[in-house]
Amino acid sequence: MSDTIEKVKCLIIGSGPAGYTAAIYAARANMKPVLYQGTQPGGQLTTTNEVENFPGYPDGITGPEMMMELQKQAERFETDVRNGWITKVDFSGDIHKVWVNDVKEIHCDTVIISTGASAKYLGLDSEQKYLKLGGGVSACAVCDGFFYRNQEVVIVGAGDSACEEAHYLSKLCKKVTMLVRRDEFRASKIMAARVKNTENIEILFNTETDEVLGDGQVVTGVRVFNNKTSEKHEIPATGFFVAIGHKPNTDIFKGFLELDETGYIINVLGSSKTNIEGVFVSGDAADHVYRQAVTAAGTGCMAALDAERYLAAKDSTFEVSTSNYN
Repeated sequence: MSDTIEKVKCLIIGSGPAGYTAAIYAARANMKPVLYQGTQPGGQLTTTNEVENFPGYPDGITGPEMMMELQKQAERFETDVRNGWITKVDFSGDIHKVWVNDVKEIHCDTVIISTGASAKYLGLDSEQKYLKLGGGVSACAVCDGFFYRNQEVVIVGAGDSACEEAHYLSKLCKKVTMLVRRDEFRASKIMAARVKNTENIEILFNTETDEVLGDGQVVTGVRVFNNKTSEKHEIPATGFFVAIGHKPNTDIFKGFLELDETGYIINVLGSSKTNIEGVFVSGDAADHVYRQAVTAAGTGCMAALDAERYLAAKDSTFEVSTSNYN
């Protein structure tokens, strides 16, 4: 082995709630984890202004603050947190090889993947403006719907997830306007019927977003157009929700790990194990159902415990720590 190749017992790829929780557990088990933060240190939660549904924060906390606290907790147990991102992997042999920024090569006994998934957006300048400002654009109704109680909101999407989020919002908001690009839903019949039968959901078919309107700080409405007639009109709204899907950040693992048709990593049921021994997955890179910070943290714990047991079974000199079970 070249002197330029680093040997790591536990490498964690990604720094959201899943990655940092995995690091906390791995470090307490004396696995000396190395964590690479990736292109978005702290993950998607750093774009969330208020987190009020994570246990242990009775007064709420901002996403960036929460990620900083998780990082400090991981570093308290001597996790080696590094800048940079993994650009290539090779899981074809007995040694798990990864490359950082296309340059540095690392050989790992275990790898925990916590790369998450990125919400898809429409790509409008106005949408991105108010998303960055935290002024009314969101891709998670369950996360942010509470802030729009008794207000009017707009949601874009036509699949099961969009219908589910629209129905969720309808229980909080005065009115929900749903924009569907085609003349029918892509969702299952039962999900489509649910929103159609909800009194305060208005569905606009053949309708697309022209611009998200605002006062420079927060969203005040949405200008839409009918893609059949080109007619435009404005919808008053304080919230603009995008529910057109997520893309898991798993492209570099293609050809090595089993992925579903969307790109989510397939794990062994009831565990964090992948089809490659010694490689584990946590968080939204595998979870396309819940996509919550608390569930991501839970699977980060699972991945670290699975990796710990894997090392113990492989190396008789490595003992499973009792500290993680106290």
